[in-house]
Amino acid sequence: MATLLLMIIYLAFISLGLPDSLLGAAWPVMQQDLDAPLETAGYLFMIIAGGTIVSSLASGMVLKRFGTGKVTLVSCLMTAASLLGFQFAPSLVWLIVCAIPLGLGAGAIDTGLNDYVARHYKAHHMSWLHSFWGVGATSGPIIMAMFISDQSSWRHGYLAIAIIQFSLVAVLFFALPLWKKVEKTNTPFLDEQHETKDSVDPESNVSVKPLQVAGVKLALMSFFFYCAVESTMGLWGSSFLVNVKDLSAADAAKWVSFYWAGLTVGRFITGFITFKVSNRNLIRTGQLLALAGVLLLFLPLSLFSLIGFILIGLGFAPIFPCMLHETPVRFGKKHSQTIMGYQMAIAYTGTTFVPPLIGYGASHLTIWIFPLCVAGFIGAMLLSSEKLNLLLQKKNIYTRRKDSSTG
Repeated sequence: MATLLLMIIYLAFISLGLPDSLLGAAWPVMQQDLDAPLETAGYLFMIIAGGTIVSSLASGMVLKRFGTGKVTLVSCLMTAASLLGFQFAPSLVWLIVCAIPLGLGAGAIDTGLNDYVARHYKAHHMSWLHSFWGVGATSGPIIMAMFISDQSSWRHGYLAIAIIQFSLVAVLFFALPLWKKVEKTNTPFLDEQHETKDSVDPESNVSVKPLQVAGVKLALMSFFFYCAVESTMGLWGSSFLVNVKDLSAADAAKWVSFYWAGLTVGRFITGFITFKVSNRNLIRTGQLLALAGVLLLFLPLSLFSLIGFILIGLGFAPIFPCMLHETPVRFGKKHSQTIMGYQMAIAYTGTTFVPPLIGYGASHLTIWIFPLCVAGFIGAMLLSSEKLNLLLQKKNIYTRRKDSSTG
C-alpha cells in the first residue's frame, strides 16, 4: 500500500506542475488578445505565487486538522476550477480573480507532500517526485503550443489542462481511503540517514528555535534564489525568444518545453544517481551546469539558446529536490516540518516578487536583462549554498570532536 500511495503522490505532483508553466508559454498570445502590457504576466504570476505563500504558511495547521489526503484532493480541485475559469475569463479582471485560488490550491499540498517524502522516503524518491512535477510542467507548454500552432485560442489550451486536472481529482477522490490505511502502517522506505538527532546548539547543548538552528538562514537564501530563477525562466523564456531570437510564439513555447523537459528528465536520472552521489555534490554540480547553460543565451545563434535552455533545465534538476531532502539531515527531524514550511514560503516569495520585477524592468529597459538576472541569481544561489556547506562541515567537525572527547 505504501508503494501505491507513493504513486498517488506522484500523480498529485503532476497536477501541481501542469499550471506552473502555462502562463509563460501562453503569454505572447494572451498579451495581444487582452491588449495588455508585457509586465502584466508578472502581476498575474505574483498573485498566483502570493496565494501559494499564504497557504504554505498555513499548511501546518491545515494538514494537521484535515490530513494530507483531503488537502491534496481539495488543492487539485481548486486548481482545476481556476484553470477552467481562465478559459471562460472575459477580461483581465477575471484572470486576476481566478489566479487567487490557483495559488492557494498549491501551497499546502506542496509543503505537506514535500515534508512527508523528506521524512519517510529516500533521496531518489524525492527526485522522482519532482520529476513528476516536471512531467506536468513540461506537458503544459507542449499542450498550449499545440493549440496556438493550430491557430486556435489560448483559452482552449487552458480548457485542455483543466480537463486533465479534473481527471486527476477523480483519481485522488477514490484514493482517499488509502491514506488512512497507510497511516496505520510504517512505510518501508525510511532513509537511514534521516535518523538524526534533534537540532541543538552544540555549545550550550539546549534546544533552539527553528530559525536559530545553524545554517537555516543560508538555506532560506538558497531556496529564494532557486525559485526566483526557475520561475523567471518559465515566465519570461518565451518572451525572450520571441523578442530577441525572433521565434514565433508557438516555436518559443515549444523551446521552453525543452527547458522543462530537461528539468524533468534530469530529475528522473538524478533519482538513480543519488544511490552513488551525495545530495550536496548533486546540488553543486547542478548549479555549475545551469550557469554554463545561461552563458549560451548570450551567443547570437538561436541554436545556442535552445541548448542553453536544455542545460539550464538539466542543471536545475537535482537542486530543489536534493535541498528539500537534506532538510531533516541538516537541521534534525524535530524542526524539519517547521523549517520545511519556512523554506517553501521563502521559495514562493522568490517566485512571487522576482519575475514581476524582471518583467517591469524588461518593459521599461530591454528584455536582455532576462539572461543577466538569471546568471546573477544562479551565482547568488551557488554562493549561499557553498557557505551553508562550509558552516555545516565545521559544525559536524565540532560535534565529532566533542563526542570523541566525552567518549
